[in-house]
Amino acid sequence: MCRWLAYTGSPLKLSALLTRPSHSLIDQSRHATQNVEALNGDGFGVGWYGDDPTPGLYRDTHPAWNDANFRHLADHIRSRLFLAHVRASTGTAVQNTNSHPFSFDNWLFQHNGSIPAFRSLKRQLLFDVDPELFPFIEGSTDSETLFFLALTFGLKDDPPAALARTIGHVEQVRKAAGIEVPLFVSACTTNGEQLWAIRYSSHHQSRTLYHSSHLHALHEIDGSYSTLPDDATIVVSEPLDELTSHWEEVPESALLTVEQGSATVSSFSPTLPA
Repeated sequence: MCRWLAYTGSPLKLSALLTRPSHSLIDQSRHATQNVEALNGDGFGVGWYGDDPTPGLYRDTHPAWNDANFRHLADHIRSRLFLAHVRASTGTAVQNTNSHPFSFDNWLFQHNGSIPAFRSLKRQLLFDVDPELFPFIEGSTDSETLFFLALTFGLKDDPPAALARTIGHVEQVRKAAGIEVPLFVSACTTNGEQLWAIRYSSHHQSRTLYHSSHLHALHEIDGSYSTLPDDATIVVSEPLDELTSHWEEVPESALLTVEQGSATVSSFSPTLPA
């Protein structure tokens, strides 16, 4: 499994969230506390938005804690919206194209979890991707497959509905194949303006997911506190510092929508594509 983070708000240096907090995403790549694995060293990546509608993307295969170039970039890149991810592979290769986040046009997507028995279901699920989108799949992960299924089922037009159709379709294929192992999905996607995240599992024991609430400062490694913009919203697999009332857990089977500095939670359930 993996750890991930998403930020939206006034422009902020990437390092303010990715390297400087006491339990930053880089720290979580070595010392995750709310994950099946404490170590997430099978690649990492960050996607960010600047002046262009399409995002910048930096991904690599080595552990996030061992990339000096990334630390330099994080200290100099400011962004109003960015996604970042540290990976623990669930069986697919450690290669650049398997590192998250994944991008297509102005969209980014990242995921923590797994499609059970993906090797058995992979052929079917890839055949279900829109033929016009299929050539743009670069890697071999279940996560990228989820992203392109969501694009196939209308992500650009209605993200909540597309995510529900995607999970519903995968659940249908899983059950038809007689696979009893549950599906786990903690995923986030954005078009560069709004952000959507889902927390779901077949047996209602999902991977952790939180969003910030009235969070004005973060505890840093050196013991000090760094202030955040008033409109900052952070979505994380686990909090970046102490678990306090400034972090709210996203409930089971829920959709989190973040837009214009406001985060709202609604129920999420899979549906079958039309």
